[in-house]
Amino acid sequence: MIIRIVKMRFRDDAISPFERVFDQVRERIRAQPGCHSVELLQDIRDPCVLFTYSVWDHEEALNAYRQTDLFVTTWKQTRSLFSEKAEAWTVQMINQA
Repeated sequence: MIIRIVKMRFRDDAISPFERVFDQVRERIRAQPGCHSVELLQDIRDPCVLFTYSVWDHEEALNAYRQTDLFVTTWKQTRSLFSEKAEAWTVQMINQA
C-alpha cells in the first residue's frame, strides 16, 4: 500500500474553483483500479496551501491512473490555478497503529 501526497499552493482567487474541480472528480478518482481513497486537506495557517492525500494498492496503480484522460485533464485544469509549482511525495506505510 502506498500513499501519494501532493502539496499545491493556489492563488487567493483559485481556491474555490479548485474545490469545485476536486468535488467533480473525487469519486471518479476513487473508482480508479487500485485507489482506496482520496482526500483534500488544507493548511491551518495558510488557506492557499492544499494537499491531496490518496491511498493506492501499489505504485503501478497510481502510475496507470496518471496516464488516464481523467488525470491529464484534471491536472491541466488544476495546474493553471497554482501560484507556484506543486510538490509530490509517494510514501509507503511502514507502521500502522
